Amino acid sequence: MSITIRDVADAAGVSTATVSRALRGLPHVDPVTRERVLKVAAELDYVVSPSASRLASGRTGTVAVITPFIDRWFFSSVLSGISDVLQERDVDLLVFEVGDPGTNPGLPPERRLRGRVDGLIVVTLPTDAMRIADLLMMGMPTCFIGTTWEGTASVTIDDVSAGRMATQHLINLGHQRIGMISGRPRASASQSNRALGYREAMEGAGLRADPDLEAYGYFSVQGGEEAMTALLSRPNPPTALFAMSDDMAFGAIRALQRHGIRPGVDIAIASIDGHELAELLDVTTVRQPVVDMGRIAAEALVARMLDDSSVPEETIAPTTLIVRGSSVPAGRTTPTS
Repeated sequence: MSITIRDVADAAGVSTATVSRALRGLPHVDPVTRERVLKVAAELDYVVSPSASRLASGRTGTVAVITPFIDRWFFSSVLSGISDVLQERDVDLLVFEVGDPGTNPGLPPERRLRGRVDGLIVVTLPTDAMRIADLLMMGMPTCFIGTTWEGTASVTIDDVSAGRMATQHLINLGHQRIGMISGRPRASASQSNRALGYREAMEGAGLRADPDLEAYGYFSVQGGEEAMTALLSRPNPPTALFAMSDDMAFGAIRALQRHGIRPGVDIAIASIDGHELAELLDVTTVRQPVVDMGRIAAEALVARMLDDSSVPEETIAPTTLIVRGSSVPAGRTTPTS
């Protein structure tokens, strides 16, 4: 005979509603009562039915992630962290890939979300993107990754600090003509802040941030290659480069190699991300804990779905400068083979 929630409630001396709340980790259950319910459920070998639990609570047991891309490293890594947490919590994942945020991302209309999901995670979309405000007006728990919205949970890095750290590293190596490959003309908050960090470091060292040494790389390998090629065509190209993402740094390295220029020797490069390939390609980078950011966002969202008011509104993840062979002191040369 299968054990029911009524059997657990009778054995624990509480109502079925209390059993349901205790086993699902919901608030407003006395800790002693919760412990007793959990002990009884374990002794009776009672397993909560996810479908029954969701039906009783009026929840779908599903979270939507709205992301520009799925197949790029940053976004797939974030999704991995989100998925890890949601699987542990028996929550399903619904992914909406909406396209380049530099244009007009095709955000899902409210009708595609209402009644289908219990919460939203929005990954690196600008807060002025069309329909973001409309989605938030639905009133469901939401968490942003890579940007912030007042009153909403968010997980970010200190992008100003990351941009300043990468640029200051190049300055400390003696470079003065430091170029920058940024993302796209319609800048997100993170892109604008990384550019601010670059300019703060340059100005702090008494150096001019030359607009002629800046190009857009659209956060892709191909874009980084095209941007580096454009910078090499300038009358006085840079001796060092700050790329806002590892992907763009990889593209810049490919462009240098095709022009017979030695990355890390003739031109120093530092970027931001912590991509696994950065170690293989010997790229200096400011590492951000991307998978952990996905996990933190998912944990924050689930907590808010459970009405946990203790969740911080903004979490700033730490960054670390990882120095490798792509950045060397200005003027250093090595013999070619």
